[in-house]
Amino acid sequence: MINAPTSSQPFRIAVIGGGPAGLMAAEVLAGAGSAVTVQVYDAMPSVGRKFLLAGKGGLNLTHSEDFEPFMGRYGERRANLEPLLASFGAPQLRAWAEALGVETFVGSSGRVFPKDMKAAPLLRAWLQRLRNAGVKFFMRHRWLGWADDGALKFSTPAGELLVQADAVVLALGGGSWARLGSDGAWVPLLAARGVPMAPLQPSNCGFDVAASRPTESAAAPLETRREFLKELVGKGEAGVGWTEHFKSRFAGQPFKSVAISFSDSQGRSFSRKGEFVATATGVEGSLVYAASSLLRDEINAKGQATFLLDLLPGKSAEQVLVEVRHPRGSRSLSSHLKSRLSLDGIKAAMLHELLDRDAINDPVRLAHAIKALPVTLVAARPLDEAISSAGGVKFEAMDAGLQLKTLQGLACPVFCAGEMLDWEAPTGGYLLTACLASGRAAGQGVLGYFRL
Repeated sequence: MINAPTSSQPFRIAVIGGGPAGLMAAEVLAGAGSAVTVQVYDAMPSVGRKFLLAGKGGLNLTHSEDFEPFMGRYGERRANLEPLLASFGAPQLRAWAEALGVETFVGSSGRVFPKDMKAAPLLRAWLQRLRNAGVKFFMRHRWLGWADDGALKFSTPAGELLVQADAVVLALGGGSWARLGSDGAWVPLLAARGVPMAPLQPSNCGFDVAASRPTESAAAPLETRREFLKELVGKGEAGVGWTEHFKSRFAGQPFKSVAISFSDSQGRSFSRKGEFVATATGVEGSLVYAASSLLRDEINAKGQATFLLDLLPGKSAEQVLVEVRHPRGSRSLSSHLKSRLSLDGIKAAMLHELLDRDAINDPVRLAHAIKALPVTLVAARPLDEAISSAGGVKFEAMDAGLQLKTLQGLACPVFCAGEMLDWEAPTGGYLLTACLASGRAAGQGVLGYFRL
């Protein structure tokens, strides 16, 4: 992009979106002092609402792992995000937080948290610093796009407002958690101006399972079972969710110390140990979230995705088979599995949910299922339920400073940051780190545009 000429008057910069990316852009811009005026607009009554909710159970700021594996968490968008995160990654984020008076520590999982585990003190200190730097905040200002003369249009409690700006930073979030402000309402506004975008999709999300009833298909080879379920789903006959028996007893309960593995039709694979939760219609939780991008893409491509659930990852297949085959005398199978393998509760129920009677009573097939139980998913949960979203403004639509290259009918430069960009990452601090890094990059992009 060609740099704009300098001006003797302060440049008016509008930041639309008061989440972490927008606030970081405002902080960088405010560093230019009297050369700029920075105004932050947000549709909600206060800023940082999703940030505060994310920190309700302990604010996960970032992750302490080395840069190479850290960058690997960003998948296909690694190349786009690497320059941003090389400049502002985990070490810089921790230093930034501590400059706000918030000490951090590394948890046993490698995740980084504030010492008090809270988001509110950090946000309060950050907002105070921004206000002291001259940043102005305008709440309940919902962005409606542009007027014919290029002015920004806002809906406010006092009516429609037009705002002239010399540059705009859009940090409007993705499409999840609409009640906190990330509703994706900006998508048609940018699409109307010719901005290339990928559709918003749920990320770090739960899934619905194919309705499971003990049938001959459950005992069939995996590929046959997949085709059977695909046919029923196509006819609208398979439905979604667990049996009423399983749902009424186990919805909301966790699968602890399990592992899942999955390979998609493109040859990409996932395998990890952890925990997840049974819901009324399927599964959710950290282990499922970690695989969600692969599972979602496979469902989009093939109509379903089947992962293999290892109910006892601490035991080998051979050990499990030995214990299942061990004579049980007059004991019931449930008592036998509990005694020999400590397999009971939701894990035992899962076997009865997904296997037919013949498979349950065949020691070889039962042992195999304990180590590799096929769980077929047919749909991601709705976008608004997801922790984050994928899709958004394509990186190819922006220059290195995150300025949109094409924005039909507008002369004012527009920069984009945060979750409204087309990237995704797992939970664990990666989402927040990249939002902050992109906000910083967008702010620097504006200053570079005006040669400040």
